[in-house]
Amino acid sequence: MTAKLPTVHPITEPPGFHWFGYYDKFQVDPSGRFVLGMQVDFEHRSPRSEDIIRIGLIDLQDNNRWTELGTSRAWGWQQGCMLQWLPGSETKVIWNDRFGDHFGCHILDIQTGEKRQLPGPIYTITSDGKTAFFPDFRRIQHCRPGYGYAGIPDPNRDILAPENAGIWRIDLESGEINLIFSLADVVKIPYPHGDFNKATHWFNHLLVNTDDTRLEFLHRWRNPGQTGFDTRMLTIDFEGKNLHVVDDYGYTSHFIWRDPRHILAWAWHPTHKDAFYLYEDRDQLKTADDVEVVGLGIMTVNGHCTYLPGNKWILNDTYPDENNLQHLYLYHISTGKRVELGSFYAPPAYRGEWRCDLHPRATRDGQFVLIDSAHAGTGRQMYIIDIREIIGADIG
Repeated sequence: MTAKLPTVHPITEPPGFHWFGYYDKFQVDPSGRFVLGMQVDFEHRSPRSEDIIRIGLIDLQDNNRWTELGTSRAWGWQQGCMLQWLPGSETKVIWNDRFGDHFGCHILDIQTGEKRQLPGPIYTITSDGKTAFFPDFRRIQHCRPGYGYAGIPDPNRDILAPENAGIWRIDLESGEINLIFSLADVVKIPYPHGDFNKATHWFNHLLVNTDDTRLEFLHRWRNPGQTGFDTRMLTIDFEGKNLHVVDDYGYTSHFIWRDPRHILAWAWHPTHKDAFYLYEDRDQLKTADDVEVVGLGIMTVNGHCTYLPGNKWILNDTYPDENNLQHLYLYHISTGKRVELGSFYAPPAYRGEWRCDLHPRATRDGQFVLIDSAHAGTGRQMYIIDIREIIGADIG
């Protein structure tokens, strides 16, 4: 196998700045031809309620031609507007928007032009595209600006753990919405490593598992005077029952489901301190300490991790290092080998809330990787990398 880095091709360019955002949803359609993206005409500040982003479709087989699909007033720099291909569909896309005094979402069939508007937003969706779950984006914006949406204040901003806010389930066919698990519910679950009775609580980072039976989420809180926040990772079923505390040591970060019962996550654990760990979802209320460390000494820093199809490779990135370089790589699980895909300069202006993380996403067949990056001097744009030679090689 060659050590030469694969070529990085831009698929967007000025005018405008383009990106996709988070790493755990479908950016590319099942055929591998059409790529979703967002466009905005400014950078380096927080979104305001009046700021509009444009939703577009890039045709990889037609000179990366951009076709506008719609707009949104509900977005952030890290996760955009939850734009994605609707799971289970070859032609439908979905994204969040603001409709007056509430957030909702659009579902658009790019083939027929049929468009529906639903009364609730989405965060994570089942594989059949029929059910979605979402947290309170108003509260997230209040508790951690940049991950919620501007424009609608949190009605519970002075309540530590409200009963009427938490995780909602929405039927994407009927539009029916139900609160299945509240912030008042989660604070009843004991926390053995500290006191959060005076803390402000919120939920973020929801993800349905691979067989549509469990929902993972992060419970976060900030005590008075605390600059950062604490975190624990939990799972529930789709009715908000059978809760399980997966990791309660306080530092869970990026994660991905490997299969219906295992979650890969960057976290802190007494066995190896900060590392990537593979946790088992045991479907019951107890903390499991028999975790498996992954990539010890190789995947040494936090990143946005996903599995390529077949679960033989992990795709991951890093935050900027001391030289302002973001590193993109593949990790071959059975051999423990790391294969570099590139290092991308992150200009110092891209920090904090409006940073430009690579957020690597693979195509459905796992043969190409897409990233967001500002390394080329044209602002944040999207790039594609062909990894067929790497994953097809014998690296044993």
